[in-house]
Amino acid sequence: MKLSTAGLAIALLTIAVPSTAQSLGELAKKEQARKKAAPPAAKTYTNDDLKQLPPPTGTPGKPADDAAKATEAKPGDAKTGEPQKVEGTKPAEPAKDEAYWRGRITAAREDVRRNEAFKEALQSRINALTTDFTARDDPYQRAKIGDDRQKALAELSRLTTDIENGNKVIAEIEDEARRAGVPPGWLR
Repeated sequence: MKLSTAGLAIALLTIAVPSTAQSLGELAKKEQARKKAAPPAAKTYTNDDLKQLPPPTGTPGKPADDAAKATEAKPGDAKTGEPQKVEGTKPAEPAKDEAYWRGRITAAREDVRRNEAFKEALQSRINALTTDFTARDDPYQRAKIGDDRQKALAELSRLTTDIENGNKVIAEIEDEARRAGVPPGWLR
């Protein structure tokens, strides 16, 4: 009984589908007619229409970013062909709404969290290198392991400094938000 019911259902579906389906050519003609009847777009946006936002204040600049900015073409250069901007005008600041504050504090916290996770992993590596160093008898292997351990310790010191600076940045953002009258919920 089940076999005949399933067969009947398949038969009904195969019969019903062709009667209601449109051909691909008919669909293409309808879409073409719809596009012709629709009004043209008022404005098309390109990447040139979007302005670049400056990095949030309080975050330390990266040397690579500074070097890249120094080599970019300035407005009014012969390379770009753009007119030179007036020196007295300031670029418009981004709207300091909830999304702005949440984005700044989230980025700063994520940076600190990522550095702390990396610090924990690096500390595990240092512990393993220390154990391996004491277990080796070969002076060449000990020297290589000792060198790797010293590099890891230097990196750990740099990460500790980065975490401290990141926590200072978070405190500065919170203080700036407090002075600007930002609701505390925006920074959670």
